[in-house]
Amino acid sequence: MLTGMKIAIIGGDLRYIEVIRRLTKLDATVYLIGYDQLDDGFLGVEKTSFATIQIGQLDAIILPVNGMKHDHEIDSVFSGEKLYLTEKWLGNTPEKTKIYTGISTDTLSLLVKKTDRELIELMNRDDLAIYNSIPTAEGTLMLAIQNTNVTIHRSNVVVTGFGRVGTTIARLFHSLGANVKVVAKEGALRARAYEMNLDPYPLEELVHVVKDADMIVNTIPALVITSEVISKMPSHAFIIDIAAYPGGTNFEFAKKRAVKALLAPGLPGLVAPKTAGVQLANLLSTLLKTQWEKEEGGKGK
Repeated sequence: MLTGMKIAIIGGDLRYIEVIRRLTKLDATVYLIGYDQLDDGFLGVEKTSFATIQIGQLDAIILPVNGMKHDHEIDSVFSGEKLYLTEKWLGNTPEKTKIYTGISTDTLSLLVKKTDRELIELMNRDDLAIYNSIPTAEGTLMLAIQNTNVTIHRSNVVVTGFGRVGTTIARLFHSLGANVKVVAKEGALRARAYEMNLDPYPLEELVHVVKDADMIVNTIPALVITSEVISKMPSHAFIIDIAAYPGGTNFEFAKKRAVKALLAPGLPGLVAPKTAGVQLANLLSTLLKTQWEKEEGGKGK
């Protein structure tokens, strides 16, 4: 149980309904910031704001899976107003306060460093990242079907990056009969792609690999779909960029060339929020229990 633990959830998407539900069942005191449009009633939950929350006793802060944008904005689908997490506000929380997020950005990493707070990145864990790759792959397939005029079967699909998410996406498209080419920097990942009967290529060959592509799925959080790469693509090619904001695609150049490109981070929260939310809630509740047991144990010494 988390009785007595005070947790602030700042922003988030539909997955966080399951997180709120789980934490309240564990008897935590939950404060919601950026949830003014949430109608669900939860016992032990208080809708509040940065200005009105009593932050002096906070034990944990939960941020959205995508962390924080470069201008300190925090995304929330439950609010019509923009949320900004400032250094001054975070610095006024207790030193013990731990911050949980899916992924970090340079801005968030710098913020927690300046305020000397501990940051836990959930997507660094293989278990959650692999679970999360399933709805991500399904969402990518959905976008591919909706935005192209060819079948997945026999289409030419290029997947850039072959980590936990890229592997699941490549496997799914391959299972539906697509000709899948995998572009990865690491030789070990290309070897795994070869073992899976996919066509592996090093990253420096991407500009040549895309020449006959119907779809390009980018999972690399760095600019890899450059203007040079886009200039070699067929005009009908469709780019699905699922990397964390701002993605790895030169979207401005794609627009100039009339190549359809879509930035689509956070797909699990759109296509399967309940399933993804339960998985997120399971991990968060485990980590928060461990934190709370240590804090309570320390108080008893």
